[in-house]
Amino acid sequence: MAGTIRIRNINFILLLVFLSILLLVAIFISLFIGSVDITLSEFFQVLFGSKTDDTLSQIIFEIRLPRILLALAVGGGLSVAGAVFQAILMNPLAEPYILGISSGGAFGAVLAIALNLSFILVQLFSFAGAIGVIAIVFMVGKRFGELEPNVLILSGVMVGAFFSAIILLIMNFLDDSFRFAIFYLMGNLSVADSSSIYYVLICSIVLSLILILNSYKYNVLSLGSEEAKHLGVNAKLIKNSSYLISSILVGAIVSVSGIIGFVGLVVPHICRLIFGIDNRIILPVSFFLGAIFLIIADTISRIVISPSELPVGVITAIIGAPIFIYLLKKKFKMSNR
Repeated sequence: MAGTIRIRNINFILLLVFLSILLLVAIFISLFIGSVDITLSEFFQVLFGSKTDDTLSQIIFEIRLPRILLALAVGGGLSVAGAVFQAILMNPLAEPYILGISSGGAFGAVLAIALNLSFILVQLFSFAGAIGVIAIVFMVGKRFGELEPNVLILSGVMVGAFFSAIILLIMNFLDDSFRFAIFYLMGNLSVADSSSIYYVLICSIVLSLILILNSYKYNVLSLGSEEAKHLGVNAKLIKNSSYLISSILVGAIVSVSGIIGFVGLVVPHICRLIFGIDNRIILPVSFFLGAIFLIIADTISRIVISPSELPVGVITAIIGAPIFIYLLKKKFKMSNR
């Protein structure tokens, strides 16, 4: 038994090392590709100071690298949050957008844009809107002090639909800010400043790590609240705290990146299809795969109509929707065998 556990741990460590290498490869590819292609030799010349090209240095270290780090934080954080929502609510369709958090953040941002506020205030309004929706859905979704999955999801859908309608109403009164609001609603990684990027990166890593450290408890929750209690897990506490932590994580992400759909829904499904249902594996793997997926999607969004670019949310939807439909059909076929 001890030998089996040791082998399993070694395999898990090797998997994380492999995913780390893939993440680094995705980062380097994204650094080199864009409206201005950079060769490997030029990169190392700029990195070690043997080539004093201010333009290349600015492209690499002031434009592309911060954006890649933002994609890492957003993709990883959304994937972990989606995996946690699916685990605690025991619903494969649970994800930030369905729970209304993204709509609340978008409402706050569009309201700030309509008021012609600065970008930092747009972020603050967005985060406040997300927190407001979190509080509303949390209060409505509780029953006897514990989250009721079906009520929570329905509440999220209804609250999200309400704020989506308000967003459309506000956008009727926008003029010059209309294009920026559209880009925000479709998900965009190009507008954040460097201070916002590092704040989201730290927030994403820290909150994701807290959720990952509790991943074994999500396995216990799948056995039911009573069984979890017998095994020493307070189901009510872990559900409530995990929902709030995941929601705050999503709120912080949405305040900077806008609405980027399908990442928190598709990536955890891919992880479960490949690696099984053990949340101790699913959550950390989801972070890596989500980061890789969004870095690649953002790179595509930058080059597909270069020198212009598409909102990254468009790319994630185009890629994510067919993948999710394929996974659903495959799962349905397997369940009927």
